[in-house]
Amino acid sequence: MFDFDALAEAMGELDEDTMVEILEGVMADGGADASKAMEACQKGMDQVGAYFEDGEYFVGDLIYAGELMTEAVGILKDALVGGEGEGGSKTKMILCTVKDDLHDIGKNIVRAMLEASGFDVIDLGIDCPAEKVVECAKENDIKIVALSGVLTLAIDSMKATIDALKEAGLDDVKVIIGGAPVSAEVCDRIGADEWAYSPQKTVQTCKAWAAA
Repeated sequence: MFDFDALAEAMGELDEDTMVEILEGVMADGGADASKAMEACQKGMDQVGAYFEDGEYFVGDLIYAGELMTEAVGILKDALVGGEGEGGSKTKMILCTVKDDLHDIGKNIVRAMLEASGFDVIDLGIDCPAEKVVECAKENDIKIVALSGVLTLAIDSMKATIDALKEAGLDDVKVIIGGAPVSAEVCDRIGADEWAYSPQKTVQTCKAWAAA
């Protein structure tokens, strides 16, 4: 019913009017296709990244694309998370971009969706050292930590953070990793409990952990 290829193109071309029109149509239709719409937006973001690498887009375009993606999440979030407060109600968790990585677009999108799902998210920002995560986890009795990263070197920082949590005796803390360089193989290698490419997967996993 909806042209998701056109939605992906609109995101990639930074066409806010077309993006909003399609997304509002999805929600007006009951939101059943919200996940497909989100996937189309992510496909468009991949195109934005390709344009940036080719020199067609600049930093300002990336920032604007991030704002569009945040707007898209805002429109779709009620349908994506399955209702305000469901699953994560009152559960406090940590979210950060790991040390040596300064990217926060993906992290901010995930935070918006986690908060919409009822989580109390402590956002430690970007370039976050392992010891800061450990200190915060101890002070707030944290059971869930979400680590984000875009650069390949973020994998080493994720592993250092997971190792630091274990060394601090926080073995019961669940860790999910997300971002461009992560995979099932990386997840197993560095000792994370789960990995996610999409914001939806992060929310679904954290909701399941919160309900356990």
